Amino acid sequence: MTAMTRRDQHERYAAEQGLGTAEWRALGTSAQVVVTDPARLTVARDAVEQVLTEVDLAASRFRPDSELTRLNAAAGEWTEIGPMLTHALRIALDAAAWTDGLVDPTVGAALIDHGYDRTFALVATDGPALEVRVREVPGWRQVELDETRGLARVPAGAVVDLGATAKGLAADRAAAAAADAAGCGVLVNLGGDISVDGDAPASGWPVTVTDISDPDLPYAEDGNATQTVVISAGGLATSSVRARRWRRGGSELHHLIDPRSAAPVVGPWRTVSVTAATCALANTASTAAIVIGDSAPSWLRERGLHARLVRHDGSVTYVGAWPT
Repeated sequence: MTAMTRRDQHERYAAEQGLGTAEWRALGTSAQVVVTDPARLTVARDAVEQVLTEVDLAASRFRPDSELTRLNAAAGEWTEIGPMLTHALRIALDAAAWTDGLVDPTVGAALIDHGYDRTFALVATDGPALEVRVREVPGWRQVELDETRGLARVPAGAVVDLGATAKGLAADRAAAAAADAAGCGVLVNLGGDISVDGDAPASGWPVTVTDISDPDLPYAEDGNATQTVVISAGGLATSSVRARRWRRGGSELHHLIDPRSAAPVVGPWRTVSVTAATCALANTASTAAIVIGDSAPSWLRERGLHARLVRHDGSVTYVGAWPT
């Protein structure tokens, strides 16, 4: 018997509940929109796709024609940017300030040094050892943003990567746009970054949290790593060192960089899921928790957040009102 994938489970649940759902690829990950009124699915999807296209053109590190690529290549010169990249940079800099630099948009060069130099689907899963240059992350304070004039400046040699915040921002904006266009309840899921808007179903939105969000993988591949919770508003995000992994010279690498070492995070947590008022905030908190390490539960608790943290051995720690 073939194991049920998450895509199968999504479609079955939607059919049982009278919801409309669509899934496709976008921003280098899976994209899903679910609506409470199936007749409005096409309208909602169109709104989501428009937002994702705008975010990709503004904030992708991998598109040669994106505004972010042009900004990174400007060698320290002030560069004119549009409203979407201005907003994305503002969110990234606010996230860095809120986490005291634990989530830092200037880790782009470190990601490139460790082999994440193109959209992840094109990154070789295995390869020879890398000659990694040991250099400090420039730091978010080096990025200058003039929101009034629509200008930004990145130090020469620095590379801004918005992966830790832009996907959450995209989910928030897409859900709001879809709910406004469709006039019904909407859930948007971008590779595990989830935002809901409009009127939720009476029983809420069930969300499966797991180490890897690919909808084509088996639904439950690892006992404690998978849990279904219900949300009615705001956002939920999951960060994991088990996703976006590759090998170089026999060493396992992943996409979550510790700005303090300019290297992939080494810590106790393999996966952290957080709920918050927005998906962008949840994404920031889940990423910061991975970087923080052992003190992450207290850090999350002090900020009034609800979270689920999974250690490498599969044991789970709950924070706040996250259901056990």
